[in-house]
This record gives sequence, structure tokens and C-alpha cells, in this order.
Amino acid sequence: MKLSLATNFQDDLLERIAKFPVRELYGKLTTDAAGGGRASLQLPGIGKREVQRHVERARKHGIGFNYLLNAACLDNIEFTRKGQRAIRGILDWAAEIGCESVTVASPFLLRIVKACYPKLRVRVSVFAGVDHVRKAKMWEEMGADCVMLDSMLVNREFELLRAIRKSVKCELQLLVSNSCLQSCAMSPYHMNTLAHASQSGHHTKGFFIDWCFLKCTAMKLQDPVHYIRNEWIRPEDLHHYEALGYDSFKLTERGAPTDVLVRRVEAYANRRHDGNLLDLVQPYGFKELRGDAPGRGFWWRLKHMFRPFTVSLSRLWTVKKLFEARGMMGGTDGPPPVVVDNRALDGFIDRFLSKGCKDVDCETCRHCHRWAEKSVTVDPAFRDRCMELYRTVFSDMESGRMWGVEKPTSPQPTPA
Repeated sequence: MKLSLATNFQDDLLERIAKFPVRELYGKLTTDAAGGGRASLQLPGIGKREVQRHVERARKHGIGFNYLLNAACLDNIEFTRKGQRAIRGILDWAAEIGCESVTVASPFLLRIVKACYPKLRVRVSVFAGVDHVRKAKMWEEMGADCVMLDSMLVNREFELLRAIRKSVKCELQLLVSNSCLQSCAMSPYHMNTLAHASQSGHHTKGFFIDWCFLKCTAMKLQDPVHYIRNEWIRPEDLHHYEALGYDSFKLTERGAPTDVLVRRVEAYANRRHDGNLLDLVQPYGFKELRGDAPGRGFWWRLKHMFRPFTVSLSRLWTVKKLFEARGMMGGTDGPPPVVVDNRALDGFIDRFLSKGCKDVDCETCRHCHRWAEKSVTVDPAFRDRCMELYRTVFSDMESGRMWGVEKPTSPQPTPA
């Protein structure tokens, strides 16, 4: 087993994971010219000095570092002199401080790294959408050392996983502790919006209200089957994937406290978790305060969100209330309002070992519905309170009120 773990750049993380099979940490600057897979607001507020120090400390523990250049869209800066210099500057620095590899979603960026930085290994991001034998082979032919498969499209497709593993010689990696919706229609758009939300020099300057993320979390809260109809792989089910030849697994989340990250490593290393599955896969709702003191407080959020000429600040207040209610802005109190009992999911994977989901109508199959009924518990008062906030936020965003550009509703014609 080889684990790739998100880092929150806290020193105590390194000591606590050293005994586990963590081969590498992955992360990036809060903002850089390339952008990445998370908005700056979601990440620790760190600069080059902190990253270099963390890379050096990780190396002392025998752990490598993977720098993320995984933006789904670079805004075409890679085809300009200024953009090329900025990207090369990041790569020069990453190589200089001892990063062993970089992750990309752009085939052109892969070729730049291979042509100019032969000592850097290149990993292909989940954002590249590899869900087909030919896609995997094409990335390998372009020089990829490792290809991460698109977890939303392949994690429960065992025949496809078997075929891809047989078709390529390079390392293949699976994302196991994420909670995106399976076969999500919002995914391509979401990846592009995130790419620019941490890209320095972009005209939005880091401002971002993540409509896709809000929509996803609302869907799950409204209909618990979405907690099951997900992309996660339980620790107990890793052996099914290892039997196909997969031994490299990626764990999230870069904005999580150290205690959460350590629990995730321990669960997957030991192939067992007793408790709430959301503790392993959800990117928010942590009982602990986030372990990234250098930049997640009030002023950090104000820097990214106080844009009186961009957004209506009064409407933004409801977004803040929703984030607080859902535990997206720090530690939470009391018992978790949503619980997915991991032990109640023993046996859930068996159906997928012989049949996938791509050609199946969920409402006809209802396998996930049945398992949701016996494994998911939602506090109804919490759900009602949050859904009211969601409705207000979505109405404000979609009508234009959030931006101060709402148009009056056209009068309906009078029936003849």
C-alpha cells in the first residue's frame, strides 16, 4: 500500500503519520500563477518559505512531496511569454526545494515538465477525467509516470478498472476519501471555476462563491441517497481494488485539521473504520478547529470576500450563516447532524463487483437507496433549517440579487 496524503502544512502532522505507509504529501501555495483544485479561501495561508520548510521536514521523515499544478484550466496563460515565465518559475522553485513530483491536468504542461525538468515525476490529476482505457494509454504515451483515474466515473466500475490496469504499465492511483457525486454533471464546470479561484493575476482576485459545492451539499442533505451514491472507497473494501493490481491510494483534504488527517491515514492503513464514514470523506464539519493558524481567521476570509463592488454584502451574509450552520468555517459543537454508519455498509460493495453503474438508471436499481435507508441518519430539524438557508442563497445567486443585477420578473400575459 502506498498512500498519498493532503497536507495542511502543520509540523505535528509529519511526526504523527511517520509510522504509516504515507509515501508522499501533496499541496501547493495558497495562490500561484497556475491555480489548482481548491479556492484560496479553502487553503492554509502560506508562502514559499513555509512550503520549503515543510518539504525539508517531510524528507527527513522519508516522505516525498508532490506539488500541485492541477488546474483544469490555466486561462491560456501557458501560450503567452508572461505565462510561460510564471509557470517555469513555479517549476524551477519546486525542483529547487526538493519536490519529487508534480501533478498536472494539462497535457501540454506535462510535456513542458518532461522536456525541461526530467528529474520531476509527473502525476496526472483526477481533473484530467481519465475514465477509459485509451485515455490512460494516451497519458502514458505522453510521458506520465502516474495516472489518477476519475474517481467519479470509475471507482465502482470494476470491469473498467481491470481493463485499464491491464492496458498500461505506469502507476495508477485511486482517490478513495472524497465525497463528490458519482457521475456528477457539474464536475467539468466546477473544476474550471476552482482553477481560477486560486490563480494569481486572475481578474476575480480570489473571490469565489462555490455554487457547485453548495448545490452538491444541498442535494445530499435533501436526499440521503446522495451520501451513498458517491465516489468514496471504504477502508474495508480496499482489498477488492488491490486484487486488480491497484496499490496507490490518495487521501484528502488539504484544509483539514491534523487530527482528521491522521484518523484518515490510520483508517485506510488499518483497512477499518468504526464510526461515521463522513469523518473520512467529507471536506467540512470537523469538530476540531482547522490546524492552519497562519491564515484561516476572520481577516483571511474578509480579504477574499469583502468585495462591495462585486457582490451585495447584505446578501453575502446569508452565505456566511449557511457556512456556519454546515460547519464549513471551523470547528463544530455537539453530535454530528448527519451520520453515515460505516459498519452498516459492510457488504455494500458486493453488487458492484459484477455490475457497474454507467448503464443503469439509479431509480430502477435502487441499490444505493436501500443501503441509505439503513446507514444514513439526518437530524430533521437541522436539515429543515439548512435547506431554508440553501433556498435563500440559491435564489439570490440565480436571480442576480447576489450581484445586484436582478431584473424584474416579466408580467405574464393575460389569458384571452
